[in-house]
Amino acid sequence: MIDTLKTLVEIPSPSGMTEEAIRFAEKELQSIGVKTSRLHKGALLATFPGRSKEARLLTAHVDTLGAMVKDILPSGRLRLTQVGGYAWTAIEGENCLVHREEGEAIEGTILIHQSSVHVYKDTNSAERSPSNIEVRLDEKVHSREDVTALGIEIGDFVSFDPRFKVTTSGYVKSRHLDDKASVVILLDLAKDLVSYDLPHTVHFLISNYEEVGFGGNAGIPEEVVEYIAVDMGALGDGQHSDEYTVSICAKDSSGPYDINLRRKFTSLCKEHDIAYKVDIYPYYGSDASAAIRAGYDVKHALIGPGIESSHSYERTHVSSMEATRELLNRYVQSTMEEEA
Repeated sequence: MIDTLKTLVEIPSPSGMTEEAIRFAEKELQSIGVKTSRLHKGALLATFPGRSKEARLLTAHVDTLGAMVKDILPSGRLRLTQVGGYAWTAIEGENCLVHREEGEAIEGTILIHQSSVHVYKDTNSAERSPSNIEVRLDEKVHSREDVTALGIEIGDFVSFDPRFKVTTSGYVKSRHLDDKASVVILLDLAKDLVSYDLPHTVHFLISNYEEVGFGGNAGIPEEVVEYIAVDMGALGDGQHSDEYTVSICAKDSSGPYDINLRRKFTSLCKEHDIAYKVDIYPYYGSDASAAIRAGYDVKHALIGPGIESSHSYERTHVSSMEATRELLNRYVQSTMEEEA
C-alpha cells in the first residue's frame, strides 16, 4: 500500500483537476479485472458482483486541497483563491506547481508578502490572508506581462508539494493523506475482492469533489442500501482517534451516522481483534453525509485511518491503514442480516 500511496499522492489532483489521479485508480482496478465506469462529473465507479441484489458502496476521494490563480500582481507574483478548506498558515513556505493550460507546470513557492525579517517589521504579526499570501514563481518575471508571457492565466490550478516520507518507525508523512490513504486502502482491498464469493455486491466510488462538498452525492447505483465513506479520522484536543487504529465516526457536523452500521463495525473489530476508536468530529463532513443531503435513502457510515494535522502536513501510521483495511475486509464478507 505504501508504494502505491507514494505514487498517488505525487499525482497533483486538487478538486476540479483530478483526471490523472482518477485514471491511475482506474488502471489499477482494471489491471486485476474489475469492471469500471465513469460518472459525467469524472468520478470512478467499480463493481464487485455479489449474490444479493442489495448492494454496498464504499467511497474514498482522490481530490485534494489546492488553489487557483486569482490575480497576477504587477510584481510578477500570484495571488490565490483556495480550493477546499484550510488555514493559509498551513501552506506558507510550501513549494507548489502552477498548472498552465498548455505546457509543463511551473514551479514556485507560497510565501507571505512580508517574508523577510530583514525588510519587514511585521513579518511575525502580519495576518496570513488572501491579500498577502503570494506565489513566488521560479522564473525570471518582474511584471504581470512577464507572467502572462509564460502562459499563466487567471484560473490556473495550483497544487502543493506533498513531501511524502515514510519513517523507519512506520509513520507516513505527507500532504493529501486525506483521502489518498483511503483510496489506496480500497485499491489494495480490491485485490482480495475479485476472488471472494461476496454475499452482497460491492461498489467502489472514487469521488473527485469531496473537498468542496459534493463528491459522492451522485451516480450511486439504485440497489445500494449501505453507503460507507472511507475517510480520515481527525486528531486533536478532545478527540479520541489516533494514528494507530481505525476511526469509526459516530457523529460529525452533519449529524449522527447510522447507529446499526456503527455497531456493526465495532462488533467486527471486537470479534477480529481490530484496533479501533469511536469518535465525533465537530467540523467535518463526508461524501456519505453529502449523499444523505442529496436525498439518497441509504444507511450511511464513516470510517478511516487516523490522520494527524489534517489539512496541513499530515501524518498517519501504517498500522492505522492496516486496521482500516482489515475492518473493510471483514465487513464486505459479512451479510446484512447479521446487522439486525
